[in-house]
Amino acid sequence: MTEFSGHGYYSAKRELLGHRELGRLVDPRSIAVVGASNTPGSFGRLAVENIQVGYEGRIYPVNPRYEEVLGLPCYPSLEALPEAPDCVIVTVAREHVEAQVERAAAIGAGGVILYSAGYAEVAQPERIEAQYRLSRIAHETGMRILGPNCLGIVNCVLKAGMTFMPKFREMPLIQGPIGLVSQSGGLGYVVVQAMERGVGFSRYLSAGNSCDIDVSDLVNYLVEDHETKVIACMLEGVRDGDRLVEASRRALAADKPLLIYKLGNGEISQRTAMSHTGTLAGGPAAYRAAFERTGAVIIDNWEELLETANWFATAGRPLSGGVGVMANSGGAAVMAADKAEEHGVDLPLPSPETSARLAKVIPDFGSNANPSDITAESLKNPDMFGECIRAFADDPSFAAVVVPMLSAHRPATVERAKYVSDLAATLPKPLCIVWLNEWLEGPGSEVYDASRNLAMFRSMGRCFKAVRLWFDHYARRDALLQSSSDRVAPEAGDMVRERLRAHNGSSVLSEAESKHVLGHYGVMTTRERLVQTEDEAARAAGEIGYPVVLKVDSSDIPHKTEAGVVRLRLSDETRVRSAYREIMAAAGKLPGPPRISGVSVQQMVGAGAELMIGTKLDAQFGPLVVCGFGGVAVEVTRDVASALAPVTKDQALDMIRSLRGYKLLDGFRGQPRHDVSGFAEMVARVSELAADLKDEIAEIDVNPVILSPSGGVAVDALIVRQGEPA
Repeated sequence: MTEFSGHGYYSAKRELLGHRELGRLVDPRSIAVVGASNTPGSFGRLAVENIQVGYEGRIYPVNPRYEEVLGLPCYPSLEALPEAPDCVIVTVAREHVEAQVERAAAIGAGGVILYSAGYAEVAQPERIEAQYRLSRIAHETGMRILGPNCLGIVNCVLKAGMTFMPKFREMPLIQGPIGLVSQSGGLGYVVVQAMERGVGFSRYLSAGNSCDIDVSDLVNYLVEDHETKVIACMLEGVRDGDRLVEASRRALAADKPLLIYKLGNGEISQRTAMSHTGTLAGGPAAYRAAFERTGAVIIDNWEELLETANWFATAGRPLSGGVGVMANSGGAAVMAADKAEEHGVDLPLPSPETSARLAKVIPDFGSNANPSDITAESLKNPDMFGECIRAFADDPSFAAVVVPMLSAHRPATVERAKYVSDLAATLPKPLCIVWLNEWLEGPGSEVYDASRNLAMFRSMGRCFKAVRLWFDHYARRDALLQSSSDRVAPEAGDMVRERLRAHNGSSVLSEAESKHVLGHYGVMTTRERLVQTEDEAARAAGEIGYPVVLKVDSSDIPHKTEAGVVRLRLSDETRVRSAYREIMAAAGKLPGPPRISGVSVQQMVGAGAELMIGTKLDAQFGPLVVCGFGGVAVEVTRDVASALAPVTKDQALDMIRSLRGYKLLDGFRGQPRHDVSGFAEMVARVSELAADLKDEIAEIDVNPVILSPSGGVAVDALIVRQGEPA
């Protein structure tokens, strides 16, 4: 059902928009500017000026106060235009925007761009309502709206600057393979200003408040765009994670790397979580899990976004797993080795054939290893420089060649830059130039920046981090496109759903109830009995076999250890009876009082690693699964990995191997190897439970899981149903 969400837009689910729905707006043949003006500095004048720079389509200024604007005939209204324009840019004051949007829809315009601010972003009810009305127009008429509060569109293919930024008309419009999407108009615009130094873009699309078109739609548009090879995206958040996931998957399938820089990753105050998982799988973790599952490349720092995007656009697919470094400075070679090791990039030795080629041209005081120091002699001899690069590029061990550039002076470095750029076009491997000079735009840099044959970096660290991301992306892409899952029988979910809906108590299931649910999905739990008296506890302990554990079973006590209602390593009947009395007395002193279904007598699991598995239902992306090192200190150590649920066993294994402490499970210092494969199976099954029952279950916390060489056992468990705890 479509309804107002409270944030200034309709909350109905809808398919992603693409070229069919947005083509007229993003790639218009005609543009109308409502509020066009001759007043210097006004948005109405800036919009017309910026379009006029290189756009060859039809431009229609609209303003009843003028007969002509900047040499173009001006029309009194949208209705007076000779055709329904593909794109309508509305530059009038906010209080007049809605009427103009309605008129644009009425004449059959392709779409509208709204610059005006002061809508839902100011969090005032009347402004939120105003944005909602814009959403309703788009929903009811099918005319697409970009904004409000957006910077517009820069279409470098059409040379159309559909933006109000001052001085934009003085910036060169350079077409390139990178498509840029940004929620923040200003932050996106400073990236686009890289055109001043020769970097090219296909399109820059700013989303603003997204009353209709959102970031996911714009990403999807670029997936379908023939001029875009790589998509760079900056976002703070989305209201519908499923749509972003779908757009990311389409980018992966189309082999268009999607690079995402996510802002707003700080800690956000939340209600106290019922489970440990609730504190480990918050918003930033959910976004990261979604990006990793869909093959998006996660960019951690804004400064890395454009350089990495340019590298992906240049590099193509890696043909091997190593990198060759060729420097004319020993210090630069050492720096490259340091950064390669820091980012886990392999620098294999050159092949004997490569070493022989290098030895013919490198002076004997240089080095033909990897990194190779070809010495400053190369500065005097371009042919020597080129032969060394070609030798590295021909080596089958190298997927790419990294070349630091140190000196910057005319005319030699400019000529060398042109030589290297032309050479790069003939190489079988991609070339990275690292500009190691504080003269950031010194002579020659402009050639490298503008080159479509190589990638330019202004940091050795960013270069090797980008190369690492490149290797990882294509390895993950292959795995994601080929992944399959061996799911549990579908009737397991039906049985659990029936059991949950028959549960009329607290929305938090007790440990015994939670373990019963996990059992339906094949998760191994402790042998245990639920008893009501001290005598029953003693009998149960004898039947299970000593040592045993006693716990109060109550859905009102999610963290039993902290509440003092657990006793461990009970080795005889006397200790069992004493423990029973102690924990019941402790439970009776708790505020509430808690509802108690009995005391659980459980086998005492032997020694092993304490791990955890959990799930949390994220508002944007649905259930996430978390696994890692557990126990009572899980929120302190935070050695966990997260992913969108469900995961396959192989995906769970990848999560486990990513843990900082993984070596402790894999035979560290002669210790026996734990059953990591069995634990991965448990992670996969819990993730399936969360995915299958996402309409019923909010959180799952299985902590600890005791993992030994012989397998894993879930010692404690907690399931939280949808809704507030009772």
